[in-house]
Amino acid sequence: MSDASHSTFDAYVTAVSFDAAGRAVFALGDGTVRFEGGASVQAHQGAILSAAPHPSGAGLVTGGDDGRVVWSHGSESEEIASLPGRWIDALAASSASGLIAFAAGRDVHVRDVADAAFGRTFAHERSVADLAFEPRGRRLAAATYGGAWLWYARIEGQKPARLAWAGSHVAIAWSPEGKFLVSAMQENQLHGWRVADEKNMRMGGYPSKPRSLAFLSKGALLATSGANGVVVWPFAGAAGPMGKQAAEVGYDEAALVVRVAGAPALPWVAAGLDDGRVWACDLTGQRIVPIKAEKGAPVTALAITPDAKTVAWGCEDGEAGVAKVS
Repeated sequence: MSDASHSTFDAYVTAVSFDAAGRAVFALGDGTVRFEGGASVQAHQGAILSAAPHPSGAGLVTGGDDGRVVWSHGSESEEIASLPGRWIDALAASSASGLIAFAAGRDVHVRDVADAAFGRTFAHERSVADLAFEPRGRRLAAATYGGAWLWYARIEGQKPARLAWAGSHVAIAWSPEGKFLVSAMQENQLHGWRVADEKNMRMGGYPSKPRSLAFLSKGALLATSGANGVVVWPFAGAAGPMGKQAAEVGYDEAALVVRVAGAPALPWVAAGLDDGRVWACDLTGQRIVPIKAEKGAPVTALAITPDAKTVAWGCEDGEAGVAKVS
């Protein structure tokens, strides 16, 4: 590891991502958005609960416990929506369609960055825990109790497709070609569907709850948290992981992996541990590169650049950093 920079913020790090310029952008529990290099925007009066890169690639869209959805870029912020008295628990954005979706309780709202007058609202029977756009940005998946609901994000008055599986679904991810949808459950397992025929995929065996999912290697692999190493599922082929076993990379009996991040086109994954350590790995040779060797508070946010050359992380106590992968 070389060229590492460290920061100590005064708040929990909710999320981190890289913008189009390659800068790390941190969303914090004190309502601020901090940019690598020192710029800071007070985006919310209260905590940031959810975040996603803006569809333009500039800055970050955040949802807060103040009911606001805000775009922070440079030293400025713009309000996208305000729902006083609500918490914006989940948020997703699509660079392909220019859409932003956010959840407040049972309702999901959609906005278009190119059309301030555009708005859609989709109601669910139970609270929505997570949102994800399919790769083309036209369909939106909502993780909720009993499975995932699929919506066409621009269409009013529709009935959603429901991918059912009993239990509470708390995080969700599309495979890069849109063929598979995978959710993390309140139990120690994942559940997946082949979207075309709604074929179920049970993905269990976790010692703790998997909360973080990342497709990488052009969709051939899915990396997840929830074990003593990064759990990697094979997704190549029409059947995905059905009938196949997962591998575990970087096993360490003294810690659990709590966050993962993947380079979409490359076989690189980053892992954040519950003891504060961070590492990256090239899965083709399983070479593990230490990124943050010092122990500390659990990692709460993690990102890796598409070229897998830089990793950013943030922790529960506000410690954060950016480092080159060597």
